[in-house]
Amino acid sequence: MKIETILTPAELPALAQRDLRATACVVFDVLRATSTFVTALHHGAKAIIPVSEIAEALAFKKAESGKRKAETILLGGERNGVRISANGIDFDLGNSPREYTPEKVRGKTIVSTTTNGTRALRACVGAKTILAAAFLNLNATAEFLRRENSENILLVCAGTRENEALEDVLAAGALCELLAGSSRCDDRTAQRAVPTQFSDSAEIARRAYLQAKSDLAGEILRHSENAQRLLAIPELRDDIPFCLQHDTHPLIAKMETDGVIRRQ
Repeated sequence: MKIETILTPAELPALAQRDLRATACVVFDVLRATSTFVTALHHGAKAIIPVSEIAEALAFKKAESGKRKAETILLGGERNGVRISANGIDFDLGNSPREYTPEKVRGKTIVSTTTNGTRALRACVGAKTILAAAFLNLNATAEFLRRENSENILLVCAGTRENEALEDVLAAGALCELLAGSSRCDDRTAQRAVPTQFSDSAEIARRAYLQAKSDLAGEILRHSENAQRLLAIPELRDDIPFCLQHDTHPLIAKMETDGVIRRQ
């Protein structure tokens, strides 16, 4: 098993030039897009449709409203961390996973656009497998990759603007450890070892996780730009501990060839 990591979104455009047909891509946007998608699916959402731009989300809902009941489609996402309001339309949901309760999302299709997370997912189109992952479903994601017997794995950190996001790098490093079989992300379930070959970027993520794992939440709270931004918004502060929970949502969030994320 060969594991590589994209540490910054500045590397995403180069994926268009790569042949990903034999590669499993795992996208992390821990604070908060992939945590939100995993939570929505856990609470019964039918599907998540990630799009890059606000205009795409609005156009999709307008087009689909003529084909099915408009209330079965929700618009979700953020710009600058807060719920989108554009062209006189307020989105139904923001990007806080705590908003995506069973009462709001069960049976619904959610069209979502976020600053970095949806862009990272769209950049992986063409890969053999595309997964949305977070601390919330880390062990389930690792087990899926083992069952799939993926030889090439690309961990994609969505980042902040064009920079690294500490929480994404640490989550990627935690997944590296799980796949290597030398660590247990939540100290509950022993993992079997799988021969692995880490690229330098994956080794960087893995070592960062090993250094931080004894106080993972504290490291992220103290040093993550995204965490600091959320702490400055009182109604979003609780998103941080929510997103740093381990394996509370044991599911696979897989983006299919039609560009739609569904629970596996």
